[in-house]
Amino acid sequence: MFDAVRNNKKIVQIFLALITLPFAFFGVDSYMRNAGAGSDLASVGDTKITQPQFEQAMRDQQDRMRQTLGANFRPEIMHTPEARMAVLNSLIDQRLLLLEANKGRLGAGDDLLREVIMKISALQENGQFSMERYESALRAQGMTQTQFEAQLRQDLTLQQLVGAVGDTGIVAKTAAEAMMRIQTEERQVAELRIAPEQFDAQVKIDAAAVRKYYDENIKQFELPEQAKAEYVVLSLDTLLAQTTVSDAELKAWYDSHKDRYQQPEERRASHILLMTGGDADKAKAKAKAEEVLKELEKSPARFAELAKQYSQDPGSAANGGDLGFFGRGMMVKPFEDTVFKQKEGEISGLVQSEFGYHIIKLTGIKGGKQRSFEEVRAEIEGDLKRQAAARKFAEAAESFNNIVYEQSDSLQPAAEKFGLKVQQSNWLPKSPNPQVLAALGPLGNEKVLAALFSEDSLKNRRNTEAVEIAPNTLLAARVVEHRPAASKAFDTVQGDIEARLKAQESAALAKKAGEEKLAELQKGAEDKVGWALVKSVSRLQGRQVPPAALQAIFKASVDKLPSYVGVESGNGNYTLYKIMKVGQSAQADENTLKVLQREYSTLTAQEDFAAYLAALRARYKIDVNKAALETRERQ
Repeated sequence: MFDAVRNNKKIVQIFLALITLPFAFFGVDSYMRNAGAGSDLASVGDTKITQPQFEQAMRDQQDRMRQTLGANFRPEIMHTPEARMAVLNSLIDQRLLLLEANKGRLGAGDDLLREVIMKISALQENGQFSMERYESALRAQGMTQTQFEAQLRQDLTLQQLVGAVGDTGIVAKTAAEAMMRIQTEERQVAELRIAPEQFDAQVKIDAAAVRKYYDENIKQFELPEQAKAEYVVLSLDTLLAQTTVSDAELKAWYDSHKDRYQQPEERRASHILLMTGGDADKAKAKAKAEEVLKELEKSPARFAELAKQYSQDPGSAANGGDLGFFGRGMMVKPFEDTVFKQKEGEISGLVQSEFGYHIIKLTGIKGGKQRSFEEVRAEIEGDLKRQAAARKFAEAAESFNNIVYEQSDSLQPAAEKFGLKVQQSNWLPKSPNPQVLAALGPLGNEKVLAALFSEDSLKNRRNTEAVEIAPNTLLAARVVEHRPAASKAFDTVQGDIEARLKAQESAALAKKAGEEKLAELQKGAEDKVGWALVKSVSRLQGRQVPPAALQAIFKASVDKLPSYVGVESGNGNYTLYKIMKVGQSAQADENTLKVLQREYSTLTAQEDFAAYLAALRARYKIDVNKAALETRERQ
């Protein structure tokens, strides 16, 4: 909502491709002032990247990923050395840009800042900037007005720097045409798949090979350490369901906030628009509008007919000029001022706006009214219940944590105090892969699993600490059953191993047969292959063949046709391709050329920007405090 840079889409594409975190925090001046300490995570030139700045960036990135991934988001993916280093590198890049912007005396003035804020749609009410909404949005973000405006000023400053570099990404039309010829080149191919199943009868696997594979790959057959657990979840939603608000509270809120439930007046109008360009066009448009107005004065009932005939507004002309109902702030000011002074059925004189000359007919009025208490009762009840539940959760969180810690031999006391259900899990693996972790529901959290498989939990069967598994959601668990890691017995996996070895041998034979046939064809042997599935492929339309096959087909020399290539195509298959014809796709047109030119311009700009950042990294002294980063990771 607060990202002013989004208005320049090209710059945003370039910028976000290289720097993935928002420009947050405390403005350029604070970066120049901070002195740093031994716990600082990095230094860039004479400035420091502090731990609070890093932690804020981690939270911002986590919030963005939560919004993107929704229910699939797992906070633990941010708690890896790679993720933390990526965030720190992003902060270093940001700092380099800030230093350059400061060095170049780039800045955003108060007028520009005010203009951008007032145009943010989420901060408007009835089309006008609302200070109440502005303050409410800042509270929701946990920011002061000073902090937000410093951040926005910084974003606007950096937009100037990023734009200056990004706008250099230009690809000439002749270069784009050459690229398009390459992309749209079409090769007609036939294929022959050599399947491993054809060689199954030739493969014999002896018992010694199966046993050897088992002994050498014993970890593949290891059953992981597992545990069953019971758990309780305290969440804002749970407390919300337990929260009630009295009729008296609802009515008191309504009476003290009636202004929030005003339904503003709306009006419906039709118009005839004669658009203007230069001064000559303005005079011509005005003269034409006056002619139309004279016709309307003679025949007011023909308004819709004349709108269809003369209006140059593409959105309403076909509908007789009808614009539907709208409120204040939704139209340009001269238009709005006229409409909200007219009487129903009245036709205006000429009204000039930035678009041209309008003739307006008011066709309907919906008077503003106060929404009744009964109309908004459910809305108020929902808001007050959530506010009350949020207060209760803030109070309950510490108590919940204390109870599961102090009465560590059972979750029942916490469940009874907060009206929660003690739930049972299935078998939980100690170190699941991301797919399995995502399927574990509330227990699919690395911190929860680490606590469950700790020595204290396994040996003493004590409750885990309360772990925040999502915003306003705490979970505590305890182990009820445990299985140590163990290997599957040889006789239970013998058949699977034998099938696996047989598939490998069959695939090797298929590949060998395919490569031998390919070598013969490439040497000029007579082509007696039973080719099938003739198709045409291009780099733009290559989905008909696997990526490895597409790459091989277009790497092949076509000086002499037919030409032959072969690739391993998955599942043990080996596929031969016969290239029979080369041409250009009929789909190559001007629109395709423009799209390609834009894409390559963006790629060029990204490369320019990456090179610019690399040059900045070489110009400034950068030190990373790896010890401090690792310390933060362990906390």
